[in-house]
Amino acid sequence: MQRLNCKLLKKTDKYSQKVEAVKINDFPEKVIQFGEGAFLRGFMDYMINRMNEAGVFKGRVIVVQPIEQGLSEAFNGQDCLYTLVQRGMEDGGIYEKIEIITAGSRCINPYTRWQEYIACASQSELRLVVSNTTEAGIAFVDERKPEDNCPASFPAKLTAFLHERYLVFDGAHDKGMIMLPCELIERNGDQLKEIVLKLSDRWLLGSGFNQWIKESNYFLNTLVDSIVPGYPKDEIEEIQTELGYEDKLLVVSEPYRLLVIEGDSRCSEELPFAAAGINAVWTDDISKYRNLKVRILNGSHTMTALAAYLCGKDTFIECMEDELVGKYIQKGISEEIVPSIELPDSIKMDYANTVISRFKNPFIKHPLLNISLNSTSKFTVRILPSLLAYSRLKKKLPDILCFSLAALIRFYMGTEVEGCALIGKRNEEVYLIRDDKNKLELMAKEWKAFKSHGDIRLLCGRLLADAEIWGVNLDGIEGLTCKVAEHFSYIMQNGIKAAIQKVTGTCEVAPAQICECQPQIANSIDCH
Repeated sequence: MQRLNCKLLKKTDKYSQKVEAVKINDFPEKVIQFGEGAFLRGFMDYMINRMNEAGVFKGRVIVVQPIEQGLSEAFNGQDCLYTLVQRGMEDGGIYEKIEIITAGSRCINPYTRWQEYIACASQSELRLVVSNTTEAGIAFVDERKPEDNCPASFPAKLTAFLHERYLVFDGAHDKGMIMLPCELIERNGDQLKEIVLKLSDRWLLGSGFNQWIKESNYFLNTLVDSIVPGYPKDEIEEIQTELGYEDKLLVVSEPYRLLVIEGDSRCSEELPFAAAGINAVWTDDISKYRNLKVRILNGSHTMTALAAYLCGKDTFIECMEDELVGKYIQKGISEEIVPSIELPDSIKMDYANTVISRFKNPFIKHPLLNISLNSTSKFTVRILPSLLAYSRLKKKLPDILCFSLAALIRFYMGTEVEGCALIGKRNEEVYLIRDDKNKLELMAKEWKAFKSHGDIRLLCGRLLADAEIWGVNLDGIEGLTCKVAEHFSYIMQNGIKAAIQKVTGTCEVAPAQICECQPQIANSIDCH
């Protein structure tokens, strides 16, 4: 089967109109995008594609591979073309739309092609920076100014790019960039700007550069909302047979998309999303949108994924279809997350019901291991605010949200780090735990120590107190360590399924008392 590329596209009758409509080779490169993962392909690149088709943007995307191992070869092997399959339910029937996304121009691996990457800064028509490097991506890493080498962190790569652009164009105001980060952290644009300026000071880039960053560049705060499971490995042969070509970058998404942008409204003229029929909102206050989306949709994903995976589920739709895990999700959202959000009940419940409906989309088979990526930082961003708010409001800790933290600790059970992953086991099946390598090594160290002392309370206390893992000392939250240790002890002694039954009230079981050391904990760690 022939692989998707420009040559195939031009001779394929089914999609030939796309080439004529978009004229992909004629548009200048206007966007530099950090991240080549499924979400950006199914969300932002789709939006740029739509704006190109509507004739209101007319720009292509340079994709930058954010880590050493990535998809640059796959992208360039397909001329940056890929298929987007949108599936969902609409008006009681099935909605499906298949299209080829043509917005990409090239994909650069800066770890092997640093000079090509940095040369992009001299391209006059570049204007927009897009990123999705997960919640862990927008963080300050104290690293040296790059000379002919690629720094590890996204902000450092961006700072090097912006400084080169500043030098090439002699600080011209109109050569600043519009930053549109899609990472799910609070005030992502503001945080990214702060880190760029901090790196500038560390690298002694000068007051002129700092002034240019502040006055000529726009760091917009954003909120993104769409479920993009990515590559449908279980259905790919059937889909490719229907399409008539091979596509290593094919991505599946739901039809629903929302982009909320807070920042200088003058940027809306250069980013005409609405003119292309895209669900984009410009606002002066993004917080109300963010609290709803991050805490209900993303929070319930993170609350569920690790426990459900250990329970034998592989995709989120399996969770919704399972009576026990489905009850866990409903209970966690309605009884713990929704009450913690300070908005009118009608607004909270309307959105929660919409989310549940989207979760039930039978075509969105979101792999739980994909959701598990960088779960430590996701917990801090997506669940911790609900946990703290619930505790203030109810004067007690939320049971399911605390349980989800215990499940996270169990999911991260492993003593060997291979490459960028910690090795975990679900019964006899090996799975890869992907997170910041330093965090994984800290986890592995604690698990090795636990094997000798077997003290659950000590393990949980040491892990939760480690601010390098969570960004905050969770052990300082009154009662949290004891609560998490109680849940974790039950998981270890009775298995994850019985623990979910207990936390959802499906069975009556006396809680384990483990606030004192229990070195007699069972050695078995298999899931049930």
